[in-house]
Amino acid sequence: MHNPLQRIIFPASLIIMLAYPLLATEPATSGLDVPPVTINWESTILISRSTPTLQVVVNPPLRRGSTIHDPVYAALRDLGAENVRYVPWLPYPRLAVAELEPPTATNTSWDFSLIDPMTIDFLKATKGHPTILNFSTMPAWLFKTSQPVTYPADPNAPFWNYTQGTELKDPTLKELGDYYARLVSWYVRGGFTDELGVHHKSGHHYKIAWWEVLNEMESEHNTTPQQYTERYDAIVSAIHKVSPKTKFVGLAMAYANRFNYYEYFLNPKNHRPGIPLDMISYHFYASPGNGAQASNPADWHFCEQADKFLDTVRQIETIRKRLSPSTQTDIDELGVIAPDESWKNLPVYWNAAGAMYAYLYLELSKLGIENVGESQLVGYPTQYPSVSMVNWETGKPNARFRVLELLKHNFGPGDRLVPTQVASPDVAAQAYRTAAGRKLLLVNKSDAPVSVDLPPEAVNARRDVVDTSTGENPAQSSTVSGTQVTLPPFAVAVVFTPNP
Repeated sequence: MHNPLQRIIFPASLIIMLAYPLLATEPATSGLDVPPVTINWESTILISRSTPTLQVVVNPPLRRGSTIHDPVYAALRDLGAENVRYVPWLPYPRLAVAELEPPTATNTSWDFSLIDPMTIDFLKATKGHPTILNFSTMPAWLFKTSQPVTYPADPNAPFWNYTQGTELKDPTLKELGDYYARLVSWYVRGGFTDELGVHHKSGHHYKIAWWEVLNEMESEHNTTPQQYTERYDAIVSAIHKVSPKTKFVGLAMAYANRFNYYEYFLNPKNHRPGIPLDMISYHFYASPGNGAQASNPADWHFCEQADKFLDTVRQIETIRKRLSPSTQTDIDELGVIAPDESWKNLPVYWNAAGAMYAYLYLELSKLGIENVGESQLVGYPTQYPSVSMVNWETGKPNARFRVLELLKHNFGPGDRLVPTQVASPDVAAQAYRTAAGRKLLLVNKSDAPVSVDLPPEAVNARRDVVDTSTGENPAQSSTVSGTQVTLPPFAVAVVFTPNP
């Protein structure tokens, strides 16, 4: 996410992928006025490497005792997604930073009492699935500041000015590395020994598959590519000593189009010997605009924004393949952030944002991107309500979550993408040959119904649809009865024919 005090919303590009919500099936006519979907099931253009997933950002509604705690964690558990990103983040220092005060000659301030409950609940909800942990907020006392950074006594009070300073006090970066080594030891080795030689016991012995190093550093602390690379190396080196099997994600860029960061970071010559470059990450948020435009779904040009973002992805991929071709990619924050509240009484907003994510998954799977992460599980007033995947009052998943659920249950690495075309600028379509059978993902990218003509083999297939009629409920299933179908506004659907 992005600190609103430091960043204007970046409408880089958004892809509304409205997958085939077939609420209306029409008898076949001449088909001359209805654009056809054509598929060549016998050819393979690419084997997918793309995992649909999400991020969980720490905030008070996820704390034990919250009225939505139980249903939200249950939804996360039932989803069963791989590589879910978990981010204790800066607006809540007491929920994200384990050592809020610098050590003195007589005591340290290590305290996991507020951090552990949410982290343990997250790890329980994702048990059996690899996750990406990112305790992104560094202790403020590590940095040179004109005066000590204060923070609210109330752990639930948002505070956006915690990440002050640009230069670390310790030029060797040992303090920085030691902080993260102890934090990771708390979760993987049952505890750690602090700066004064005192042992702190946790009893935790979790396995951390992935650790993402810091978050949106070009915004937080105004970190340069050189500074970030040095800090990445120091943190990775320290964590590797206590958790040698953990892999690492670097960059977590807020502004994906700052190509100089990739050019520097992905060049192995700029790193210490032996430092792994396992994966990079970056983010994208679209915006519905301001004022009257934001209240008119016909003016939500998410797809156009997404297409620009896809151009950025292609440029990053060119850099990655040139400098470090074995490095994977995690685009782990994808969503829509509204600059005002004119969307709040428009349920179609959640469908439009969900369709964008589906469209991005479709297009990014064509580009071989490994992780496609929707942002974020819980948003609420004061903390990005427009990007929430659940109803923050009830904890029930909204249409954005239901789109991810639809994709997760149908697509993933190993699927074969086959040549697919649709003769309509308002519809995105991609067919996949999966282990279970043939699946067609369709997206209506507009705020108006659009009809398409499916291939004959779609007749009698199962269709699962998320659209405005499904609301907060799971995708609705039915049977395709004819080749001509109408996709409602911002619908996402999967047409499925099982293997014989």
